[in-house]
Amino acid sequence: MNTLFDKIWDTHVVTSVKGGPDQLYIDRHYCHEVTSPQAFNELRARNLKVFRPERTTCSPDHNIPTLNQDKSIADPVSRNQVETLATNASEFGLTHYGLGNEKNGIIHVIGPEYGLTQPGMTIVCGDSHTSTHGAFGAVAFGIGTSEVAMVLASQCILQPKPKTMRINIEGKLSPGVTAKDIALFIISRMTTGGATGYFVEYAGEAIRSLSMEERMTVCNLSIEMGARGGLIAPDETTFGYIKDKEFAPKGKDWDKALAYWKTLYSDKDATFDKEVTFNAAEISPRITYGTNPGMGIAIDEKIPLEESIESSGKISFRRALSYMGFSAGELLMGKKIDYVFLGSCTNGRIEDFRAFANLVKGHKKANHIIAWLVPGSQAVLRQIKEEGIDLILSEAGFEIRQPGCSACLAMNEDKVPPGKYAVSTSNRNFEGRQGPGARTILAGPLVAAATAITGEITDPRKFL
Repeated sequence: MNTLFDKIWDTHVVTSVKGGPDQLYIDRHYCHEVTSPQAFNELRARNLKVFRPERTTCSPDHNIPTLNQDKSIADPVSRNQVETLATNASEFGLTHYGLGNEKNGIIHVIGPEYGLTQPGMTIVCGDSHTSTHGAFGAVAFGIGTSEVAMVLASQCILQPKPKTMRINIEGKLSPGVTAKDIALFIISRMTTGGATGYFVEYAGEAIRSLSMEERMTVCNLSIEMGARGGLIAPDETTFGYIKDKEFAPKGKDWDKALAYWKTLYSDKDATFDKEVTFNAAEISPRITYGTNPGMGIAIDEKIPLEESIESSGKISFRRALSYMGFSAGELLMGKKIDYVFLGSCTNGRIEDFRAFANLVKGHKKANHIIAWLVPGSQAVLRQIKEEGIDLILSEAGFEIRQPGCSACLAMNEDKVPPGKYAVSTSNRNFEGRQGPGARTILAGPLVAAATAITGEITDPRKFL
């Protein structure tokens, strides 16, 4: 087999069970506070140590507040989870970037930032959006808590080998179209189950033109169409991003690593189980109207009529519109919005803040909008201040919060109230995802920025 995915997977298989899963060696394991406590308890119950502690990196992110991080976490459940991760990391000798540490941040943001994520690796975390790291040409996917224990104890995991799919985005992107728009476009076309059972490789001119942070956004959302993960072949953009990062190879080790990384691509005669091609010119700034990421439309497009929905999806379509307070055939541009959220492992990186700041510069935040601008890590926060982005945003009426997962999900204090509308750069718009009764409209940073200054869903191209 000669796809990029096969090249990485096959070189990491320790043994195979006939008719069953592969025993796959894992190069890098990321660990946060939500899915790990039971895994560590299992190690204790079985009197096991962590087999290769240097391969695991821990950072709390889901439960941490984005204000007053120098104080004790008010919520007792959140505080317990964060403190438990610190205790477990200390007991088992693991690297831990706790609250207040200069390297703390969302686990899928800090891994690439410090060069821990590298091409050709197998990477897992007890978190579905581990697919983010596939942007580097790595096989990265989320695992369950029992599997977290398996990796901690053996540095291996039992995993059936997925099928392969290649999604090509050919042509050039139009002005105002972001990586988030690409991902939401793909999911709307593939549906939320269209890639189930597959590991997806993204390819084509439009994908190659993306920066590393944009590639991370695309791969991050792979799971939202049912894929096991997504990856992009490493190239000069990848190598330039990794070089000189703290944990990147140095000197002769760099030369050796680079020589290997340059072999990581799908051969010209590679055969995929499925292949799909889209035209980049068809992609516009996008928003969602329903309660899964596949319910998406171009920002100037109307919500579909029920007649256009397949019979199997009509019930969920009606329920989604009822929950969101929308109607079939409705145009959402001009819809009043209450909250805007910039952040998450999807869009909480420095390029997202640059894009947001560039659009709002010279404008003012709408008075009624509550905006949560949350960096994905301490490093992103430092960069925001070094580049003066915080001053631009402050002048426009915005405040920068402290790093964390924040309003991506309702596991911390940043909750959208019932019935309120939020334009969110995060990854999921499920019922209650951002708070009980919250109504989430997924979008990219430019749509979020335009909405924040007008107070209503706005096409960002009018500001470009």
